Parts: sequence; C-alpha cells; structure tokens
Amino acid sequence: MTTSSILTSTLAEHIQQSLVDHQGWMGFDEFMAQALYTPGLGYYTNDSIKFGALPYSVEGGERVAGSDFVTAPEMSPLFGRTVAAQVAQALQVTGTQEVWEFGAGSGALALQVLDELTELGGPVPQYRIVDLSGTLRARQQEKLAKYAERVQWVNALPETIQGVVLGNEVLDAMPVKLLARVKGVWFERGVTMADGDTPSFAWEDRPTDLRPPLEIEGEHDYLTEIHPQGEAFIATMADKLSVGAIFLIDYGFPESEYYHPQRHMGTVMCHLGHRADPDPLVLVGMKDITAHVNFTGVAVAAQDAGLEVLGYTSQARFLMNSGLIQHMEASDLPTRVQAQKLIMEHEMGELFKVIGLCKGEPWEAMGFSQGDRTHRL
Repeated sequence: MTTSSILTSTLAEHIQQSLVDHQGWMGFDEFMAQALYTPGLGYYTNDSIKFGALPYSVEGGERVAGSDFVTAPEMSPLFGRTVAAQVAQALQVTGTQEVWEFGAGSGALALQVLDELTELGGPVPQYRIVDLSGTLRARQQEKLAKYAERVQWVNALPETIQGVVLGNEVLDAMPVKLLARVKGVWFERGVTMADGDTPSFAWEDRPTDLRPPLEIEGEHDYLTEIHPQGEAFIATMADKLSVGAIFLIDYGFPESEYYHPQRHMGTVMCHLGHRADPDPLVLVGMKDITAHVNFTGVAVAAQDAGLEVLGYTSQARFLMNSGLIQHMEASDLPTRVQAQKLIMEHEMGELFKVIGLCKGEPWEAMGFSQGDRTHRL
C-alpha cells in the first residue's frame, strides 16, 4: 500500500468515527472541514505539494514532483509586486505598520509583497502569517528566510489587529453547507457511510429550514451552497481590526449571479494534479475541495459587523489600477506572457474578484479607482 493510500484510508477511518459520533450523518461543511484540516491527515495539513505550475508525476505508485493547482503568486511574481502598491497605500492611509496574511500558501505572495515594499524604499512592515498547515509553514519559513526578522507566524489572533489584512484564495477553502431543492422541497445535503468493507462515503439529504439568501426562480431541482463559516470569518476580522483595511482575492460572483436559476449544480469543485472534478467524497485528503465565493454575502457580513466597503472589482481591473501594466512594460517577454494570464478574461482576470474593506471612514483605494462594481453586489 502506498503512502498516499494509507493517508487516505486513515483519514477515511477518522471521518467514519466522527460519523458514528454524529449518529451516522454530518453536514457537508463538517465533512469538508475534516477532509481539508484534520491535523496531519487533511489536505492542507498533510505533506503533499499543493502549489505549482506543473501537475505531479507518479513513480512506484507514489506522487513525486509537481502540484495540484497554481495560484496567482506562483503564476507570476508581478502579482504580489502589484498588490504591494495597494498594501503600501493602505498602510500609509491608515497609519499602520503591519500586514496580516491568512492562508499564505507557498509563501510566494508574502515574498513578492515584501520584496516590492523594500524596493519602494518606505518602511517595511512587520508581516504576520496565519496558516493552519504546519507543513506549509515550514515551506513558507524557508522561502521567507531573508525576512526572518520581519515575518512572524501566529497560532492565535490577538485582541486587536492594526494593519492591512490579505487573503488570496482563502475564502474558497472555507467549509460550506450544501442546500438541495428536490421536487420543490429544500434539504441540507450531508454525508453518511456508504455500504462496503472499506470506509467510503455517500450523500444523504435531510429536511432543513435553511435557505439560500435569494429565492431561486423556477421549480427545477437545484443544488447550491451557503457560507456561514466564511461570513463568520469576516465578522471575526471586523471584531479584531481596530484600524486598517482588508483585501480578499478569490473566484466568485455577486449574489444575483451566484444564485442564478441556471447555476443549478452548485460550485463545489475538487482539484488534484491540475485536474478538476466535482466529487469530494473520493480520494479524501488527497485533493483540494473548494466553493466559489458569494461576494454579496461577504459585503453584507462586513457591513453588519461594522466594516465599510472600499470597493469590489475584477482581478484584472484591480491589478491594472495598481500598476501591473507598468510592471509588465519593465519586464522581459517570458515574464510579460505569464503576467497576462492574471488579467486575461478567459484566464484569471474576470473569474477572480477583489473586495476591499476597512474599519472607519472609507478612502479612495487605488485598486478600485476604475471599474468599481460595488453597485453590483
């Protein structure tokens, strides 16, 4: 048996015991949390390589080089260098001296931001990283070794945060609840044990009073998600942030698009070896599980908790507003080609969005200076 299969089997047994403790059924949000974050076994806490430009290869039944997916900082160093301009403005406007990054991945974004802030010649902020993965933390520490005196990893949030908060592809990895309308009746779709000799899982629907935030037109069967954990994260940030700003970058839609009648299969997707599939119940622990972000829900949760919305726009517009084109003009051809993927509509430019939030009076954030879509939330 390979290390990968042992890992998957052990995690499946762990979830099986958890199902016993839950009387045989758990909501998908609980299943997703265990699949991704069970210490040492979940996708984000085991040793597999997640981030990179190339899919993994297999030798002797084991994964070797390669990765499961690529994020913007791995795609182009100009991503973080451009985001740094918005960070620098936010630090200056808010009079703060710390950057907090949640889910720092490979550490590439932190390195790019710190490199650019250093080159800009202003004060280099203290950089705090909050990441649940011990294995990723080790890789981040190696990548950020030259900034060892500026970077700190924290396990718990302080009473108050003053500074700029960054989250690139963080919200999409937060567990979601699944709601299914079947023959006009709403159910919560959860997970139970499947029949068989080895631990495996199956779907099971249970009646619920939960509903999507919008009425879904039509009478057809419909599957979607709601995001209580992501919205709770925003509320926590609002409670902790005494002064500063938050910039969250992720793939998703405003509410009217998220709950469009034609989006009847939901948005949950898995990623393994740079291939996507819609089945989170197999290869548990070996592949990423994500859901798109409802940015209207993020904005409403923020405002309800006392934050203001600085802006909301596409990743392409945000990066161009923050100086990406100027960075590209000063770069060599291979760098320019890779950076184009950050803004091209059929790549990351339109699917990914950026929302900015702040505590206190809103100000003119450069990333939203043109093409702001806040009115569409």
